[in-house]
Amino acid sequence: MIAVLTGDIIHSEQQQKATWLKALKKVLSSLGKSPKDWEVYRGDEFQLQLSGAEDALPAALLIKSYIRSVENMDVRIAIGLGDKTVNAAKVTQSNGSAFVNSGRLLDNLKKEKINLAVASGNEDFDKEINLMLKLALVGIDDWSSVSAEIVYLFLSNPNVQQADAAQQLNIRQSAVSQRLRRANYHLLIELIDFYKQKVQSL
Repeated sequence: MIAVLTGDIIHSEQQQKATWLKALKKVLSSLGKSPKDWEVYRGDEFQLQLSGAEDALPAALLIKSYIRSVENMDVRIAIGLGDKTVNAAKVTQSNGSAFVNSGRLLDNLKKEKINLAVASGNEDFDKEINLMLKLALVGIDDWSSVSAEIVYLFLSNPNVQQADAAQQLNIRQSAVSQRLRRANYHLLIELIDFYKQKVQSL
């Protein structure tokens, strides 16, 4: 089972393209190689494939935190889980149930104005995980750029110490702790662990 993340930059027409495109390409480059693993296409949309379904939510939150760390920017992501039946040189030319699930879900998210969800074809799994994600989005969609920045820093460097993060961001260690608490970072880690456990049962 693989994962496909299909997404778009929200209100991209109101942003400088050079700014969001640079940010998007940077974070996607940390997750794979273009065009085999990821591509930006149709203006502000992108697609990323991951070999392991368990990596999908961590990757989605990594992308979301990095994009939201840029002032006034946000991203919508549809996670599709399933198989890959066509393995092309470009990810946007590959196919399979993971790609279909992801693409259809993104269309639904746009209509429902939801910024993150999963589609696996397993109704019970999807219902449970998506309820958890809706609850998490109450906080995520309200992240400030500094909250998103601290989440990205710790997601991309899981072993980083708060003292090192403080030095990197040029802030006090107490401020790092406050920002993590405001961003509900520890709840995000619990959510990721819960998701990984549930994926193993699919």
